[in-house]
Amino acid sequence: MRIDKYLKVARIIKRRTVANEACDTEHVSVNGKRVKASYDVKENDIIEITMGQRTIKIRVVSVKDTVGKADASSLYEVLSQ
Repeated sequence: MRIDKYLKVARIIKRRTVANEACDTEHVSVNGKRVKASYDVKENDIIEITMGQRTIKIRVVSVKDTVGKADASSLYEVLSQ
């Protein structure tokens, strides 16, 4: 699954277009490398997102195409905020 779609499905970023722009402006890195929106997310990837002064670091636990709002947080584990 593309990283922009994963960020939207996991509800880390609310809209896919915003997730896409974050990747294009190099605010998203996976395993220490800046990635484009087309990057294919895999389990155990470490994603770091920088938005202004705030940085969030998560580990991908599961990759699913669709998930309910209540279960969205089960797709990842927050490592630091």
